Amino acid sequence: MGQALLVRPAIMLCTLNAKYIHASLALRYLLANMGELRAQTALCEYTIARRPADLAADLLALLGPAEAGRVQVVGFGVYIWNVSQTCELVRLLKAARPALKVVLGGPEVSHEHAQQAIVALADHVITGWGDVSFPKLCRALLHGPLPLMKVIAGEQPPLDEIALPYAEYSDADLAHRVLYVEASRGCPFKCEFCLSSLDKTAWAFDLDPFLAQLGQLYQRGARQFKFVDRTFNLKAEASARILQFFLDRLPPAPTAPDLFVHFELIPDQLPDRLKALIAQFPPGVLQFEIGIQSFNPEVQQRISRRQDHAKTLANLGWLVTQSQAHLHTDLIFGLPGETLASFAQGFDTLHALHPHEIQLGLLKRLRGTPIARHTEAWGMVYDAEPPYAVQQTSVLSREEVQRFVRLARYWDLVANSGRFSRTLALLLQGASPFAAFLAWSDWLWQRSGQTSGLTPEQLVDHLFDYLTGPGKGPEAQPGQDLQALQATVLGVLLADYLGSGARARPRALRPVLPAQGPPAARSGAGLVPRQQQHALGANPPMIRP
Repeated sequence: MGQALLVRPAIMLCTLNAKYIHASLALRYLLANMGELRAQTALCEYTIARRPADLAADLLALLGPAEAGRVQVVGFGVYIWNVSQTCELVRLLKAARPALKVVLGGPEVSHEHAQQAIVALADHVITGWGDVSFPKLCRALLHGPLPLMKVIAGEQPPLDEIALPYAEYSDADLAHRVLYVEASRGCPFKCEFCLSSLDKTAWAFDLDPFLAQLGQLYQRGARQFKFVDRTFNLKAEASARILQFFLDRLPPAPTAPDLFVHFELIPDQLPDRLKALIAQFPPGVLQFEIGIQSFNPEVQQRISRRQDHAKTLANLGWLVTQSQAHLHTDLIFGLPGETLASFAQGFDTLHALHPHEIQLGLLKRLRGTPIARHTEAWGMVYDAEPPYAVQQTSVLSREEVQRFVRLARYWDLVANSGRFSRTLALLLQGASPFAAFLAWSDWLWQRSGQTSGLTPEQLVDHLFDYLTGPGKGPEAQPGQDLQALQATVLGVLLADYLGSGARARPRALRPVLPAQGPPAARSGAGLVPRQQQHALGANPPMIRP
């Protein structure tokens, strides 16, 4: 949101976040590194939900009236989720104030930028890292000499020359938003669907000043930390120090901790030293995002992904059974050569380990990623508009891709929401959990024609009808009593519904709901907030790939 300024800024740092709860780490890095221009620089964050015309009016009001001889610069962080809205905003700003200098940065404009409409509108684009290059460009625009090039390759300085940004988080940020932090940048792996595959290696920040700033954030009241490191557990020594930092700040039992820390883990690297530390954390503190992406070894090799299958399964099994960490695991549909059947096998393998969440993503061809080299060989067809999702491949039809898109949406509503944990066990019965859920997904689409706008109450009714309908009763399993089946389904749906804290009265549950409706207390209170914690999401950490 915009902020009231006592002094009109010469430089405005701006981005459109996906949600208010996000706080842009990229802009705060730039702000911290503005040097003598810091006093003339302001930060302004919006969300993509707001109308570009309203944002343009707000930004122009914050900048103040145009004055002859006075140069003003607006720098935008551009990402896959905000490029369309930012392009319209830049168009409006340049129409209203042509002399305004617009500078773009971020992964969406760092590659394949020659034909982009937003790049054509802007005055300058910084590709790659912006910590040093953006302040240098601003000095040139304000004081000369003017830069000769429109597109400027970002300079990558040693990490110890970059000012850390964490003091730039305001008290309001600490109170209401997730704080993004990074102990390292880059990634040594070459997974071709990821922009980090373009990095030569991973670079670690000096842990002493980094942990000192985290300590200051904690002293100011910060309790939610989301690490954006691509490979948090790449170096066990550094990972252990960071885990110990948070262990040292946990209150003594039985006081419930109010701390939440999110890391992205490499699935096949979990040495005993890290296991020993992870095992000490109580429930609700640690969340691990673990990118599996595919269990198909041929697909993994094709996309240059190194992943030890046996170690991955063993580490996931240990985390599920021996730790209290919440596990969010990722699979990607539509990778070159991955069929519906092979994806189903991978899903079933992962589901058998019982992670708390399985996030089902659709492959996107991010600008600049090497995945493009498979386009012709594997018949990869992508949407031309953001987020550039795959539409079909040589082994996946458009219809199969759309079936998956619907399934992924329903999986979020039923499984990842945490509302139907008991019912899900009934729904996934059979030799293949994926096949079982796909059948439900196809049925629900045929019945409702909706993938959004479905309320929990509607889902309860649909689940009851599906689980007790044709193909589920005595005609499918001779000797089965239909009334007993209906009673069983009602029982698990009722337990899930009451546990979720919902207070309406679905049609299917009216005969068994308490007369006054569900109680306010939630027996499932631990799970639903955990799903909400993960849904906070993350913006990329820098104006760089």
